[in-house]
Amino acid sequence: MTRPAGAVLHQIAQALGPAIAPGSPREALRAGIGALAGLGVSGLFLLSPTTDLRLGLYMIAPFGATSVLVFAVPNSPLAQPWSAVVGNCVAAAVGVLACMLTPSSTLCVALAVGVTITAMILLRAVHPPAGAVAMTAALNPEAIRELGFHFVLAPVLTGTLALVGLAMIYARLTGRRYPFRQFDEPGPHGTADHPAMERLGLSREELTEILQRYRQSLNLGVEDLARLIGAAELQAATHRTGPLTAADVMSRDLVTVAPHTRLVRVADIFRKHGFTSLPVVDGEGRFCGVIFQLHLIRRARDDAFRHDRRFSAAMSDLLTPSRGMPTRAREIMQTDPPHVAPDTPIGALLPMLASGECDAVPVLDGQRIVGIVTQTDLISALARQSLRQDLPAH
Repeated sequence: MTRPAGAVLHQIAQALGPAIAPGSPREALRAGIGALAGLGVSGLFLLSPTTDLRLGLYMIAPFGATSVLVFAVPNSPLAQPWSAVVGNCVAAAVGVLACMLTPSSTLCVALAVGVTITAMILLRAVHPPAGAVAMTAALNPEAIRELGFHFVLAPVLTGTLALVGLAMIYARLTGRRYPFRQFDEPGPHGTADHPAMERLGLSREELTEILQRYRQSLNLGVEDLARLIGAAELQAATHRTGPLTAADVMSRDLVTVAPHTRLVRVADIFRKHGFTSLPVVDGEGRFCGVIFQLHLIRRARDDAFRHDRRFSAAMSDLLTPSRGMPTRAREIMQTDPPHVAPDTPIGALLPMLASGECDAVPVLDGQRIVGIVTQTDLISALARQSLRQDLPAH
């Protein structure tokens, strides 16, 4: 059956259109500022923007491409320190050799780039800007013959190390991970267990085999694959949770505190009721934030570490009036916790409560809190629903 011309054109337009999911303006700005800072600092303190064959400490165009990877896509295997440093240096060495051995400029370029690609794959150090490093060397045979293998050390190694080091610092400052997480590194609680959302029952070898089978080893790390599979499974679970909403499962008889409530009173409520979270509301009943029990512990721990004191002493100071120490609920409450509306499907609560970042999700009707869904509430609701589905129909 012949397909309509419009459908064919639509398919072609899709194939030629963007293949990358939309990025947020915030992330675009974060990456752009990172590249600006990385190249700016490198140019001011390490590398000259003009060519200096005497020292070899100058900018080359491939550093711009390296900046795109290490600042914009720091989770890519192609952007990791081994790939960037080894890939660029191998490309520089191959480019120098090609200039020395090949008189033809056209052949020199093709040989340098081709051999570089082969070497990078064998060394597990694929870094796309390295192809441009090899080409830069091949297109400047006179300068390369003067520099020799010094070109590998400066500017290539020096510049790449500078960008990678700055990218590590910038990622930490902006809440990203670079280098990316390893599959067997300790979890968020300092134990060997993976985060709950990433416990797939699949080994590192099995995940690696999946990446190799679908030829995605250059696009995705094993740890990121585990995170994506876990997130996909959790998202799929939200489609099977039925019609229940936050209002159906939330706790309604809430114990709340005011922003000016002393922390010693907050601690007493935690002990009396066994809560792990307490909503904070103002005199008119408007939601202001939430205090998690963990906030008290972390504040005392940080103070103990900062002043080299015992944890028990720091906790005691935190719960009693002390100059310079927080003593009121408003001083430690989280003002922007994840929250939902009463008609939110409980499936949407799964990612919030499964990540381990919060123990409870406030349910807001406008500016007022009408309930709270804890991990216990959600587990109980899912257990009841599962039991109903398993019961035989009569």
